[in-house]
Amino acid sequence: MKQTKTLKVRVRDKHIPLLNEMARRVNFVWNYANELSERSIRERGVFLSAYDIQKYTDGSSTELLLHSHTIQQVGKEYVTRRNQFKKRKLAWRKSGGVRRSLGWIPFKSGSAKWKSGQVYHNGHYFKVWDSYGLGEYRFKAGSFSEDARGRWYFNVSVEVEVEIPTGQDRIGIDLGLKDTATCSDSTKLEAGRFYRDLEDKLAVAQRAGKKKRVRAIHAKIANRRKDALHKFSRELVNRCGEIIVGDVSPTTLAKTRMAKSVLDAGWGQLKTMLEYKCAHAGIVFKVVGEQYTTQTCSDCGALPDSRPRGIAGLGIREWTCCACGVTHDRDVNAARNILALGHERP
Repeated sequence: MKQTKTLKVRVRDKHIPLLNEMARRVNFVWNYANELSERSIRERGVFLSAYDIQKYTDGSSTELLLHSHTIQQVGKEYVTRRNQFKKRKLAWRKSGGVRRSLGWIPFKSGSAKWKSGQVYHNGHYFKVWDSYGLGEYRFKAGSFSEDARGRWYFNVSVEVEVEIPTGQDRIGIDLGLKDTATCSDSTKLEAGRFYRDLEDKLAVAQRAGKKKRVRAIHAKIANRRKDALHKFSRELVNRCGEIIVGDVSPTTLAKTRMAKSVLDAGWGQLKTMLEYKCAHAGIVFKVVGEQYTTQTCSDCGALPDSRPRGIAGLGIREWTCCACGVTHDRDVNAARNILALGHERP
C-alpha cells in the first residue's frame, strides 16, 4: 500500500549563504503579494486569488533568480494563510533584525530532483545528509526551511510503501504530569522532565547572553522530547487496532501554575503524532471527553465517596472503591474509563 510521507534531511552548512539569499527573495515576493492583496481589497473590494497574484508575478523568476514554481507557491501559500486567519493583510516577512523570519523556500512537484547524489533545484546542487536514500524516491512538492539555529533542511513529499500493522489491541490513554501517558493495559510513558533537567544550564546561558548556546539548549530539549514521543507512539500504533485519548487541553492548563510541566510533557505533540500515524496505518483514533474518568470506578461504574476529588485529591495515586472493593491505580483507572467512552459505553 502506497502513502504520501514527508522526508526531512539536513542540508550541508556550506549552502547556507545561498539559501539565505534565496529566502530573502522569497520574503520579497511574499511582501509584494501582501501589499498587492491589501491594496486590491482597499481600492476595489476584491480579494485576489492565487491565480490573480500569479498574473502579477509572471516573468519575475529571471530577475529574482528564483524558480517560477517557487514564486507561484509563495502566492498560493499567502492566499491560504490569509483565508485561514481571515485577515485583509498578514504580517510582513522580515529578512533582518531581531524578529527576522526563519528562511523558507517552497517548490512544486518536479522542480527539485536527485542528481549525482545531490538535490538539484533552480540550477544549484545541494549536498544533504541523506539518511533515507533519497535516490529511491520521486520528489513531489516540498520546501527548504531554516530552524532557529540557522540550520537548513530539505523537506519533500514522497510516496512510500507502507505495511499495515496487524495489532488488534484496544488502548485508552490518560494524559498526566507524573506520567506523560498511562494506558489502560498499565503501560506508561514516564515524564521525561526534558525542560526541567536543562533549566539550570539554560538560565546560566541566558544570563551570560550566549544566544547561540540558548538556541542549542532549546533544540536539545525539543529533540529529546520528540524522540521519546515518537518511540512511544510508534510502539502503540504497531500493536493496536484502536487508540482512544482523553481530551485534556494543554493550552488551558498552560495558563496555570503548572504551565512549565504541562508544556514539558508535550501532550499536544503526542496526540498529533498518534493521529497522523493512526491515519497512515488505517487504525481507529478517537479523542473523547475525560470528565469524571478519574473518579469513576472502571469496574462497577460507580462514583463512590472514596474517590479522589478536585485539586486536594491530586496527590492520591491509588484508591479503593467503597462500592465494589476494587483498588485502582488512579491513572490506569482513568485510561480504562476513556477506553470505555471510546466504545460509547456509559
